[in-house]
Amino acid sequence: MSKPSTHPRLTPQFCFNQTALRDFLRISRGTIDDSITQNLNALLTPAHQGFDPSSTRTRQLVTPDHGRSLQPEQCAGFKEKVLFPSWAVRSDVLDYCADVATSPDPDDPDSVIRQIEDVKARERTVDERLDPYSGRYFPQEARTESLAMLMRNERAVEKIIRMRTWSVLGERCGMSSEPADQAFDKWRATQRR
Repeated sequence: MSKPSTHPRLTPQFCFNQTALRDFLRISRGTIDDSITQNLNALLTPAHQGFDPSSTRTRQLVTPDHGRSLQPEQCAGFKEKVLFPSWAVRSDVLDYCADVATSPDPDDPDSVIRQIEDVKARERTVDERLDPYSGRYFPQEARTESLAMLMRNERAVEKIIRMRTWSVLGERCGMSSEPADQAFDKWRATQRR
C-alpha cells in the first residue's frame, strides 16, 4: 500500500518558492491520486484458485467484475490511512500558502524596485500623439499576488483531482454517493478530537 504524503516544513519561503511548492503538489498527487487504480489494484489479494490454462483459449472482451471490486474494509483502510491523510497534507499546504498570499509581505525583495518604477511612471510625460504606446505602464505584480493566483489555480486542480479519485474509488469500492469533500470533512473532524 502507498504511504501518505509527508508534511513539508511550512514557511513563507516554501510558498514563495513556486517550483518547490508545485513539485510537492505534483509528487503528492502523482503518488496517490494519479495512480489511484494502481494503488487500489495493490489492495487485491491474489486469486484463491490456481491458474486455469483453459482461460486463455478464448479472448475475453468483458472482464469479470468479481476481481475488480474490493472488500469494504480494504477500501476503508486505504481511505483512512493513505488517501485522506494525503489530502489533509495538501489542504494544509494550500491553506497556509493562501494565508501567506493574503498577508503583508515585508520581506519582498522587489518592493523597492516596484515603488521606484511607480514613481517614474507618474512623473513621465505622456504624449500619445507622438508615441501612442507611451501611456502604457504595466507594473510588476508583487510576489503575494503571483502566489495568490497560483493558489487559486492549484485549488481548482485539487478539486478536479479529488473528484476523479473519488469516482474511481466509488466504482471499485461500491461506496455511497457521499461527495468527496463531505467524506473528507467528516474524517478530518474525527482526527481533530
